[in-house]
Amino acid sequence: MSQKQRPAESDRLPVILVVDDNAQNLELIQAYLEDVECKVVAARDGIEALDAVAKAKPDLVLLDVMMPKMSGFEVCHRLKSDPATNDIPVIMVTALNEFRDIERGIDSGTDDFVSKPVNRLELLTRVKTMLKLKHLSDTLQRTVAYLSEVEKQAQAL
Repeated sequence: MSQKQRPAESDRLPVILVVDDNAQNLELIQAYLEDVECKVVAARDGIEALDAVAKAKPDLVLLDVMMPKMSGFEVCHRLKSDPATNDIPVIMVTALNEFRDIERGIDSGTDDFVSKPVNRLELLTRVKTMLKLKHLSDTLQRTVAYLSEVEKQAQAL
C-alpha cells in the first residue's frame, strides 16, 4: 500500500477492547458503544484480553474486574507494567465499590472506574474523554519524536 493510500493516523477509528466474562454485560457495553465512532473488540477473560491487546492495539480498554483465569486487577497491572502498553487508558467496569477495591484498582494502574450496573451516559462520557486524552497523548508523542528528529538533522549540518 502506498503512502497516499494509507489512512493518516488521525483518520483511523479508535479501537476499544471490552473485557467481561458475562455475555450480557459484554453485549450491553457493545450496544452502548454503537454511539461512538470506533471499532469494538471483545474478550471474555484476562488471558484473552492480553492476547487481544497484542493483536488489536486498542486505544482504550474497558475492563471487568472479577473474571476467571486472571482478574482485571492483574490484567491492568500487566498492561501498565509493560512499556509497550502502559499508555493505553484502562477503565475498570466493576460492581465492586468498597474503598479497598478502588484502592486496589488504582494500585494496579487503572485510569478510571465505571460502576455496574453501567449507566449509558456515564460510560459514553468517560469513554469519549479517555479517547480524546489518548489522541492528544499520541499526537504529542509524534510531535516530540518529529522535533527530536529535526533537531538531530539540524545538528548534523
